[in-house]
Amino acid sequence: MPDAVPPETLDIGPASIHERAWAASLMASSEPWRTLGRDLAACTASLADGPGSEMLIAHSAGAAVGFLFVRLRGLAGSPYLASIAVVPEARGRRIGEHLIAHLERAVHPARHLFLCVSSFNTEAQRFYARLGFKQVGELPDYLIDGASELLLCKRLHA
Repeated sequence: MPDAVPPETLDIGPASIHERAWAASLMASSEPWRTLGRDLAACTASLADGPGSEMLIAHSAGAAVGFLFVRLRGLAGSPYLASIAVVPEARGRRIGEHLIAHLERAVHPARHLFLCVSSFNTEAQRFYARLGFKQVGELPDYLIDGASELLLCKRLHA
């Protein structure tokens, strides 16, 4: 496994217009979006800026290495992490973990953070479980037949 990226070496901040296009391209070339049949146009549309949404980009040594997209009042008034991705060459270096930790601090005082993960995406399920997310629901055949979207929640504080 590659060495973890120390959080102090990451610069995490709002995405520029150019970085939004980069994020959509990364998404379209990655799992689970490929299996879900999401092409570049669909990924671009799903990352569209709008009221109550925010995209954060992680930079390491000046290069974009990951992003997350959140709807701040996405589920029952709580933040909903809609998408997260890390470039292939930086996976396994805790960048996704640092992005989520940054988000958790940014959405304070929200009590919960929600997301969905595809049932076939077992690696992501293990990642989210390690970060304290728990399954609270299931949406069978939601995006594609034969696969569920698992609704996960993390309680951020009491």
